[in-house]
Amino acid sequence: MKKVAIIMGSDSDLPVVEGAIKQLKALGIETEVRVMSAHRTPEAAHEFSKNAIQNGFGVIIAAAGMAAHLGGVLAASTTLPVIAIPCSSKVLDGMDALLSSVMMPPGIPVATVGINAGKNAALLAAEILAVSNIELQAKLIEMRKDMAAQVEAKDAALQDKIKEL
Repeated sequence: MKKVAIIMGSDSDLPVVEGAIKQLKALGIETEVRVMSAHRTPEAAHEFSKNAIQNGFGVIIAAAGMAAHLGGVLAASTTLPVIAIPCSSKVLDGMDALLSSVMMPPGIPVATVGINAGKNAALLAAEILAVSNIELQAKLIEMRKDMAAQVEAKDAALQDKIKEL
């Protein structure tokens, strides 16, 4: 199975990507996590994404805050799917990163999940890889069944509680 790269613009983004790392590991997807800056180390980011296919990656996740150009910089050098995780900051609570990630020019798409939504980025990456991996498809289907069962159990508990009111 192809690997997933998680590239953070700063090590301060680690709390945001921890959920993604854990989710990918739970699904048995090999993950490589790195720090690269779109502005401070653009050559390293370019080289990484340019060689990502040859290095066995199937998806790149880019986590960055503020200007959040990392997803676009990585996407510019590869045809692999790139998923941006906009990270919140103290100034604009992540809206700046969200808009920077979403507003890519035509021809260089970057999929974008919600602010600080590392787990959703991991699940989207897994769904992309699952297109050609039946075993991973089965894991995702089972996970969705488990989520549905949890909601049904919560609803049943709520109904019991309401009867007592």
